[in-house]
Amino acid sequence: MKEVYKKSVEDIKEILGVGSDGLSDAEVQKRREEYGYNELRESGKKTVLQVFMEQFKDLLVIILVGAAVISMFLGNVESAIVIFAVIILNAILGTVQHIKAEQSLNSLKALSSPVARVFRNGSKIEIPSREVVVGDILFLEAGDYVSADGRIIENYSIQVNESSLTGESESVVKELYTIEASNVPIGDRKNMIFAGSLVTYGRAEMIVTDIGMSTELGKVATLLETTKEKKTPLQVSLDDFGKKLAMVILAICILVFSLNIYRGYVLIDSFMFAVALAVAAIPEALSSIVTIVLALGTQKMSKQNAIIRKLQAVESLGSVSVICSDKTGTLTQNKMTVKNIYVEDEIIDSNKLEINNKLQEKLVLMGLLCSDAISDEEKEIGDPTEVALINLGRIYELKELSIREKYSRLNEIPFDSDRKLMSTLNKIGDKASMITKGALDVLIDRCTSIESTEGIREFTQEDREKIEKVNEEFSKVGLRVLAFAYKEVDENTVITLEDEKELTFVGLISMMDPPREESAKAVEACISAGIKPVMITGDHKITASAIAKEIGILKDESEAMEGYELDMLSDEELKEKVEKISVYARVSPENKIRIVRAWQDKGNVVAMTGDGVNDAPALKQSDIGIAMGITGTEVAKDAAAMVLTDDNFATIVKAVSNGRNIYENIKNSIRFLLSGNTAGIIAVLYASLAALPIPFAPVHLLFINLLTDSLPAIALGLEPHKASVMKEKPRDINSPILSKSLGTEIFIEGFIIAVCTMIAFRIGLFYDGNKVASTMAFATLCLSRLVHGFNCRGKESVFKIGLFTNKYLWLAFGLGLALLNIVLLVKPLGGIFQVEPLTIHNLKIIYGLSILPFILVQIYKLIFIKAK
Repeated sequence: MKEVYKKSVEDIKEILGVGSDGLSDAEVQKRREEYGYNELRESGKKTVLQVFMEQFKDLLVIILVGAAVISMFLGNVESAIVIFAVIILNAILGTVQHIKAEQSLNSLKALSSPVARVFRNGSKIEIPSREVVVGDILFLEAGDYVSADGRIIENYSIQVNESSLTGESESVVKELYTIEASNVPIGDRKNMIFAGSLVTYGRAEMIVTDIGMSTELGKVATLLETTKEKKTPLQVSLDDFGKKLAMVILAICILVFSLNIYRGYVLIDSFMFAVALAVAAIPEALSSIVTIVLALGTQKMSKQNAIIRKLQAVESLGSVSVICSDKTGTLTQNKMTVKNIYVEDEIIDSNKLEINNKLQEKLVLMGLLCSDAISDEEKEIGDPTEVALINLGRIYELKELSIREKYSRLNEIPFDSDRKLMSTLNKIGDKASMITKGALDVLIDRCTSIESTEGIREFTQEDREKIEKVNEEFSKVGLRVLAFAYKEVDENTVITLEDEKELTFVGLISMMDPPREESAKAVEACISAGIKPVMITGDHKITASAIAKEIGILKDESEAMEGYELDMLSDEELKEKVEKISVYARVSPENKIRIVRAWQDKGNVVAMTGDGVNDAPALKQSDIGIAMGITGTEVAKDAAAMVLTDDNFATIVKAVSNGRNIYENIKNSIRFLLSGNTAGIIAVLYASLAALPIPFAPVHLLFINLLTDSLPAIALGLEPHKASVMKEKPRDINSPILSKSLGTEIFIEGFIIAVCTMIAFRIGLFYDGNKVASTMAFATLCLSRLVHGFNCRGKESVFKIGLFTNKYLWLAFGLGLALLNIVLLVKPLGGIFQVEPLTIHNLKIIYGLSILPFILVQIYKLIFIKAK
């Protein structure tokens, strides 16, 4: 829509056909069909064919294709056909894995997509941002990312950061007036708000004029197309390891190739074997399997209310040693309920309010007017404390929307976390009243009078002491307290911060947000897992301590500290004390960053929760920033690595458990791949150095690679999660996944499989000749690797873990076993796969030797590995 800023609000509403009730569902559908969804088009996305073709870019695959072509020209057509078949099957498998991972990640992005609050059918509702249409009336407040371009129609001191468009980091103060000039730059369109901007202060209502690619952000969308997904540190580490391993394996292949030529083998056969060995030995699927396991793991976590926005967070979760959590909504239910009110020196239970008491009713009315929340039978939208105020109004049969319509809001000063106050100017009868609510310790200093049923009188020191004593009593039992005051002003006044003084005190409203039932168990699980839970809250020290004691975070009062005390400490002093403090109250955003840094300086991996704009720096500073999905602002979610869709502390503990299990499963997959590949290398290297015939045909190695390098490894990545991981200490973030102990285990297990394979080969050579020996070695290596998958399910014996608990591994094993037996027993396939007919005696030897590594490893685990 061109030059919207030049049009009046009335003109825009008329042009866009927007009535007093907003858009109807039918109109929304009609506009969606006309304009499409509110999203930027993705370009450069690879097609399935492109992904498939990329599977052939690998150097070894190219060499193998070339060798197959040469083999075909030399008359060995059957081998060439098998090689091509294996390569194509591998490519199909790689393509399916890529698409599956992409789908998993896309679904995670959809889960964490921002929402918008719009006015439709006469009601305020929340919808996904992509469903916003032209003509929607959008509600904006501090912390929101703007999802479309629009013209402001109601303005309450809104300020917006437009750096994504203008490059200017300063927030822009927006205005309601119409701009007369033409060709006004984006930065000067003060009555417009643009997609991609961030609301930093105040609130506003705007009517959407452009969506998706038609927005100003859409016009520069090509800048976004250059953004690429980064690999996780684990993937980078494995890629680096893979390259080093490839060089070692290629050196071994060159050695084997040279020895075979020296012994008089045909050049092309020696070359084919060396390439096939390289393909079979190099774990080229390692990085993609890690991606699949991470993606599937995060998909599972999303179903448990933890959305992973950054894959590296999964790696860090297993190393978390400190969880810094907010109190409200995370450790508590976030369902504030008014317990008591205080007026005229009297504490009254919320269930015993007097319907005919005018002062009590006035306090309740002030709570409705000086709040923005709305509530109905289906949904509650707004700050939990404001929702509690609205629900309190039901006692007097006061409905917030009708009350706000009756006593219209003229203007306001939005709540500010530093100021700890909110004020609204409302027309009440023939007067205008500025109603102020907020923290008592701030508001009480601004009161000069107090109201009672007898009228207004001077606010005395005795009044102050009584009120502060009541406030302290409320706080001791974990109640949150809001103080209310007002003053009458001229209705034409545009209230400012300077007006929040010389107020008349009316009363206090105390609320309770009880701990979640599962919080105590989650805290206990944290402590047993070697994780320190820390409460960081803006609430009072007494209130925070009461909740922290109840759920087990706080043992002694000396473990609680207020923000002002923290401000008095140097960074070194804080570093000395940080391990002894479990509760921080009345903290500032700067305090949060200092707390996180102090823990990090002591070598800890810190998870930090947050929901507000001011939490974003601390979320970025922490190793894992965790945003609240329900109460969190879009800024907090954008800064976070993980989003909780239920705002629950227990979900963080579940996520840590999942993270630890996913990491263990990845280690299991790596162990399986590398030990199997090690077995093949040792077997071939032994045969070459011992001047034995080549134990495998190239097609054998390719078949083994196809059968054992993908499905069993992925199945191990899907191993059911074990509760025992939460009885272990956090993993050192700097320890490599391929530790010395794991490397030793991989070599020993690979060596045992290689020994069994070469025993089968030796027996075949002794009794039946080269071809049967090669078939026996091939079958033993293939089957023993499939069986070895059960050894790699965990540290403990498979009989303790549960033999049949991983159905995916059984499916992978069953498929592999069936395919191997088809190749061995179906005669027409013998020539293609270069296998010889085997006797029952041969098969018994193969099966016995294939199971032997499994038996040896399981005996070791049963004797030496104790269940945790």
